[in-house]
Amino acid sequence: MTETYARTTASTWRNWAGNVTARPVRAVTPASVDELAAMVRRASEDGLRVKPVGTGHSFTAAAATDGVLVRPDLLAGIREIDRTTMTVTAGAGTPLKLLNTALARQGLSLTNMGDIMEQTVAGAVSTGTHGTGRDSASVAAQIRALEMVTADGTVLHCSRTDHPDVFAAARTGLGALGVITAVTFAVEPVFLLTAREEPMTFDRVTADFQQLVAENEHFEFYWFPHTGNCNTKRNNRSAGPAAPPGRISGWIEDEFLSNGIFQIACSVGRAVPGAVPALAKLSSRALSARTYTDIPYKVFTSPRRVRFVEMEYALPREAAVEALREVKAMVERSPLRVGFPVEVRTAPADDITLSTAEGRESVYIAVHQYRGAPYRAYFTAVERIMTGYAGRPHWGKIHTRDAGYLAGAYPRFGEFTALRDRLDPGRLFANDYLRRVLGE
Repeated sequence: MTETYARTTASTWRNWAGNVTARPVRAVTPASVDELAAMVRRASEDGLRVKPVGTGHSFTAAAATDGVLVRPDLLAGIREIDRTTMTVTAGAGTPLKLLNTALARQGLSLTNMGDIMEQTVAGAVSTGTHGTGRDSASVAAQIRALEMVTADGTVLHCSRTDHPDVFAAARTGLGALGVITAVTFAVEPVFLLTAREEPMTFDRVTADFQQLVAENEHFEFYWFPHTGNCNTKRNNRSAGPAAPPGRISGWIEDEFLSNGIFQIACSVGRAVPGAVPALAKLSSRALSARTYTDIPYKVFTSPRRVRFVEMEYALPREAAVEALREVKAMVERSPLRVGFPVEVRTAPADDITLSTAEGRESVYIAVHQYRGAPYRAYFTAVERIMTGYAGRPHWGKIHTRDAGYLAGAYPRFGEFTALRDRLDPGRLFANDYLRRVLGE
């Protein structure tokens, strides 16, 4: 299996995509919450900043530090499953894939999840990881309680009834309020989803977009730039029976075509940019229609072995089609060569202070480029379009917005920064990224 984690040596840390590097003074791996609290107090005494880091799947420098890098590897595993309240509490360093498989063995499941599961639970919620859903929201929206170590070394527990102001903000806290040590999620009995994957033209999917969202519990699609082709996916609950993809056919679709052949196409496109439009046409026709039924994490998530960089913006859902058409027109009239599909997902409004879906039904438009291929001109052009629709950038993905812009994009931005002033007045958890997006 291709290694999917960020790397740390004695002096250098790199994220999964390889576009962010940091040189911490020291890296620590606490074995308990009390040990972490002591490490936080020591860092403060030494005048060093503190940043926790998961598996490095953020494309921003949200976790980068020149101080103390905290690895939560030993703060992992399921602490408790409560079938009365239907919750599960997991250590901050628990990978989502471990959480999902452990829940499945217990006959339980999260309601919704993103499309990869390599991240730690704390890293995923802190940056606003989401999937797609008409009614079910992000991973963070499924949190029922949090445990975290604050700047003075205090272990703080929060929920809707216990420190509710902290709970509202820390569910997507960007690592700015403290170090999360455990997360309690709402769960439900495991269920089946039927996935229907189907090619569709760009014109049709944009014309029918609102209807497709309304008619399906989970709808998403990928548009292949330089073509009029899309691949759609509709996930809906099913009474069964389970009918997972066959071992051979599933390997062909998910590994051979989506990863192996696509990796080759991306490598060729990076070396010969003029070949990208032709390769895009081939890629957009490679995947055929299929339907299968399985437990949630096996439907929601997919292996991602081809490395890339990504930018994603959340827009008001009603702006989706107009914004997408602008992106398509921009690519067609430009000299850009874009080898990666554009991903489109949705989410209902939520009440998390700095969630990209806070207070509004949202559509997510994500653009990618193969690692090592030029991306800045493309991302800059797309970002200009997204900000024209009051777009909110994904906290863990490349963007150039600062606190001045974000204060206008988030009605509760001041609420978050005031809480930060109270919990971390000395900015123990600050770094360059947080200074840009939250201010000093």
